[in-house]
Amino acid sequence: MLNLVLFGPPGAGKGTQSEKLIRKYNLVHLSTGDLLRSQIAAGTELGLRAKQLMDQGLLVPDEVVIGMIESKLRDNQNAAGFIFDGFPRTVPQAAALDVLLNQHETGINIMVALVVDSEELTRRLLLRGQTSGRPDDQNEELIRRRVKEYNDKTTPVADYYSQQGKFVAIDGIGTIDDIFETICHKIDGSVV
Repeated sequence: MLNLVLFGPPGAGKGTQSEKLIRKYNLVHLSTGDLLRSQIAAGTELGLRAKQLMDQGLLVPDEVVIGMIESKLRDNQNAAGFIFDGFPRTVPQAAALDVLLNQHETGINIMVALVVDSEELTRRLLLRGQTSGRPDDQNEELIRRRVKEYNDKTTPVADYYSQQGKFVAIDGIGTIDDIFETICHKIDGSVV
């Protein structure tokens, strides 16, 4: 089973690359944002708990998110693997994910981080903002704050996977196909 964490700041190309990786490796896309929305829409116990917290402006606790991920793992026991998108964002989340995956007799094979400098990210997001209509992609100050927040919060998670020998940084500047080829080369080298 191939389990991969795809990291990168807003505008790094995660969405584009994850779509290609899902097709190539037949992975189940595990986006915590999508999971939360689907559990809430389905009215599950975890979804109702998450909605109640979100309606109060509170963050959904890690144990609720982990519960949703466990549900997705159970629902896809015969999957070729999973691509984790937007999770884990903290070291405690990464440790909890390791425990959960170990219970399912699997683990994270590789954590791929798309690395793009702040100026290029700002340029990309401002361009995306012209077509997406997303207000958070149209304000340069907000973009810079989002990138800084990402860098501040996720560096410890990269260190966590690096200590396990699972972290790989990929230059996120280049053609989509060249970046994809580099990612695939690293993935193929990580799967034993």
